[in-house]
Amino acid sequence: MRRSERKQSDPDLGVLTARLMFAVQEELFATMADQGHPDLRPQHGAVMAYLDPEGSRATDLARRSGQHKQVVGKLLDELEALGYVERRPDPADRRAKLVVPTARGLDMMTRSDAVLAAIEERHARAVGAGTYAAFKDAFREIVRRQRAWRDIMEG
Repeated sequence: MRRSERKQSDPDLGVLTARLMFAVQEELFATMADQGHPDLRPQHGAVMAYLDPEGSRATDLARRSGQHKQVVGKLLDELEALGYVERRPDPADRRAKLVVPTARGLDMMTRSDAVLAAIEERHARAVGAGTYAAFKDAFREIVRRQRAWRDIMEG
């Protein structure tokens, strides 16, 4: 059997994860476009998925998303130009900047949370709530272990 056929018939974790991510992104961003946010791209999720309504520091967004600070900085520039976020002095530390969602950003965050909740609810109904909850628990554990692969391999 050719490798490409094997990946199709018995996909590994990387292929399955990518398929899931791309399918979720496709539905999410198409729905967001229909709901008034056509200028967003999946890359913007590295910021918007981790942004708190009261604001977050760019370094925290980079850490939470696993992206380099430079990547997050570029995305923040784009999102600021599109009117989704603004940078303000951090009241806790005037030397630092806080990334705060605008009204447009808050609308997008509320709508995207609802879209993702509907996607999850649809899958839970399809496979059963208990099965879906067990899947998410197992998937979270696999993600945790994969993110710690260096520690696991060295320990």
